[in-house]
Amino acid sequence: MSLLESKFNYQENQPTLYLIPTPIGNLEDITIRSLNILKKVEVIYAEDTRVTRKLLNYYQIEKPLFSLHEYNEIVKTNEVLRHLNNGQSVGIVSDAGMPLVSDPGIFLVKSTIEAKKTVVALPGANALLPALAMSGMKTHPFVFFGFLDTKTKKRKEELKRIEYYPETLIFYEAIHRINKCLKDMYEILGNRKFVIAREITKKFEEIIRGTLCEYESVGELKGELVIVLEGYQGSTQTEISIVEQVDYFIASGFKKTEAMKKVSEMTNIPKNKIYEEYLRISIKED
Repeated sequence: MSLLESKFNYQENQPTLYLIPTPIGNLEDITIRSLNILKKVEVIYAEDTRVTRKLLNYYQIEKPLFSLHEYNEIVKTNEVLRHLNNGQSVGIVSDAGMPLVSDPGIFLVKSTIEAKKTVVALPGANALLPALAMSGMKTHPFVFFGFLDTKTKKRKEELKRIEYYPETLIFYEAIHRINKCLKDMYEILGNRKFVIAREITKKFEEIIRGTLCEYESVGELKGELVIVLEGYQGSTQTEISIVEQVDYFIASGFKKTEAMKKVSEMTNIPKNKIYEEYLRISIKED
């Protein structure tokens, strides 16, 4: 028996949970469809009702507005499900950009799906894609990491884990941590190209380009920040076999398991696949 589930979001006339992107700065960066859905739903939940109220007032939309943020999401999820069970559609917005992208809402969406209710995400404004497009770096593939950990030790551990990712890397960061963050990136990842996109879509939008060794020159910044970072530019697995890479680290003093872990980090190949390939080639050579 198949476990597949199929749902036609726009052919089933049912109450719907709408994930509605909102402008990240310029209030005109909202789609006509998003405005129509905000007018259509019976109730709206927002990360910060004060921020969303300004948007609704700008477009003269009057709807019941309630808060849903990381500290009350579990409780508010029950409220949203009651609305859906009563035949009411609900709109979810974050302060800016796409709901759930470095913002709350994943518990709500999972619970709504489990309750067999319809979830629809609208396309719209976000910060990461404009920053990537303006960076001048490779746009595909890329990895969006979001916010790194606020604590230096854990932040460095996260950077170490992605040290050998060849993809362009995109991060969000708070203004009071940007200098520490760039410093950690330089220490862990080396001297790579980076771009900071600041205040995207706003009057003082600014693009700062440089290399990580210049982190001390960045100075104090204001506003919302996106960091676009060059991926690992070293050798790839096509230039040297997996077995040769593992053997190199073993010869350098690593234990076999440690060597395999290192190669896994460098190539993004799962450790068990590294082990299987290493064992296969070793047996073949014997």
